[in-house]
Amino acid sequence: MADEARARRVADRIKTVTAANLESIVKDPDLGFVTVTDVRVTGDLQHASLFYTVFGDEEQRATTARLLEQHKGRLRSFVGRQLGIRLTPTLEFVADAIPENAAHLEDLLKEARERDAEVARAAAEARYAGEADPYRKERAADDPAEAPGVDER
Repeated sequence: MADEARARRVADRIKTVTAANLESIVKDPDLGFVTVTDVRVTGDLQHASLFYTVFGDEEQRATTARLLEQHKGRLRSFVGRQLGIRLTPTLEFVADAIPENAAHLEDLLKEARERDAEVARAAAEARYAGEADPYRKERAADDPAEAPGVDER
């Protein structure tokens, strides 16, 4: 089993090699604008998951996923030649959902800011339902018998 540092180095090398040569290996005009965002390699260096994003609509993403799956063998051969290690890891392409998640989070934050502004506006216009200070306070009296809550015993 390889150590963690070696697995990270192999993953970084796979990411660099794949990202730099993807268009020259696939050679298909339908391949979208692909960005390899991350590569994770198992500890035994047998399997590599390549996370990628595609600029474009859903149809472009589907076409790119299909093309990457079709050319997975050629990409693996190229990666194996470039890495120069005994066993070439299998490649798995995973569409990265980070951009969609980031857009969703931005929408949620925008909604939260709007709600906060609405609450602040309502608080600025709010008035007390009763007195401004609803808590009971001890009254200073000259006669202790008149003071509320004081027993004469």
